[in-house]
Amino acid sequence: MEEQLKAATDAAAQMGVDVEKVTETAYTMVLSYGPKLVLAIVTLFVGLWLINRIVNTARRQMETRADPTLGGFIGSLSSIALKAMLLIAVASMIGIETTSFIAVLGAAGLAVGLALQGSLANFAGGVLILFFKPFRIGDVIEAQGFLGTVKEIQIFNTILKTPDNRTIIIPNGALSNSSMVNITREPTRRVDMKFGIGYGDDIDKAKEVLRGLITSDPRILKDPEYVLVVSGLGESSVDFTVRVWANKEDYWGVFFDMQEKVKKAFDSNDISIPFPQRDVHLYQAS
Repeated sequence: MEEQLKAATDAAAQMGVDVEKVTETAYTMVLSYGPKLVLAIVTLFVGLWLINRIVNTARRQMETRADPTLGGFIGSLSSIALKAMLLIAVASMIGIETTSFIAVLGAAGLAVGLALQGSLANFAGGVLILFFKPFRIGDVIEAQGFLGTVKEIQIFNTILKTPDNRTIIIPNGALSNSSMVNITREPTRRVDMKFGIGYGDDIDKAKEVLRGLITSDPRILKDPEYVLVVSGLGESSVDFTVRVWANKEDYWGVFFDMQEKVKKAFDSNDISIPFPQRDVHLYQAS
């Protein structure tokens, strides 16, 4: 080892390099920048640990006391912002000019922003959704040609789960700038139904049967009051429109049960439910 070091020193001397001066310069740089570098590394790791702890604690607090979606969204944004501030602080500790560093970051951010205009529009849409709250997690909405339950509102997309268990991903930009129907926003919903009887059947008797079915179902609300009217005279039936109110979770139960109950009740009371039919007359030419 000593022979190799002596040979390297001799070779450097032959090349005109002042080994002692180089060694002194290196020693000075180690003494000058070594502690700063070590301190910057320690600051980086400790700062990342603290940021993760702070963000996770704040996210849990917001999820328990506020909107869970808002907690995740704000947690992600705060994590990115704090980490960016930490990197700038660490860069200044090791002697990098923060002004130039911030300028480089700004230029890079501008270039990325121009390249990802669609993603920025989705990000802005997510902010608008979280701010104005047109829907929340658990709501059933119809938007962009899809109907489903909101499972997650991410920074760029909203995740829906359809009744047949399909996952729909809708960009927030399109969702925040188009029409959307929130089906379960209100606690109650109106159930609209239509039933028909034959022209030879008794209208008053059919009304009495329908009225009995409506009043006997505890899921149908008393207020607002139900509506039962003759709404049309069709080609082959007298049509009744029935409108009742129920809690949103009972909507489909009331709708489907009434279809079965009306059919059975009409059959037991000799009330016909007509179906389209035509009379065909045959004429024999003489």
